[in-house]
Amino acid sequence: MASTDETFVLKVNGAEHTVKAPGTRSLLTVLRDDLGLTGTKFGCGEGECGACTVLLDGRATRSCVLPISAAAGRSVITVEGLAAEEKLHPVQEAFLEAQAFQCGYCTPGMVMTTVDLLQHTPHPTKPQIREALAGNLCRCAAYTRILRAVQLAAEKMGS
Repeated sequence: MASTDETFVLKVNGAEHTVKAPGTRSLLTVLRDDLGLTGTKFGCGEGECGACTVLLDGRATRSCVLPISAAAGRSVITVEGLAAEEKLHPVQEAFLEAQAFQCGYCTPGMVMTTVDLLQHTPHPTKPQIREALAGNLCRCAAYTRILRAVQLAAEKMGS
């Protein structure tokens, strides 16, 4: 039996969008294909690598395994929604300053997870940072620079 399209209202990066799709379609697919927000990356498709991480009601969430029906009516922030006007979010600035990427594919997910971490733990210890980022994979193994970027972001946001 084929899924029938339903109408969903999504609040993404502060703007409302009406989308027609099956309720089981992933939020990631809707963000990328319907809304053109390609900063959120498809990695494993199973919620294991973190490349697809967005903030859902302020919490880091894997969008590849979240059905659009579960995101409807809730606040979704993607990496494109972090910057305010022409100014990058402090976490984005810190990742640039620390050169916390190589290929950059994991960076949006790492950034979004870091934003969640710092909203709830403003001064994390190294073990807390490692625990928060444990589900985000970096194929280039830039973990040392990523750790430094999170520390730098905490400093920026704390000042």
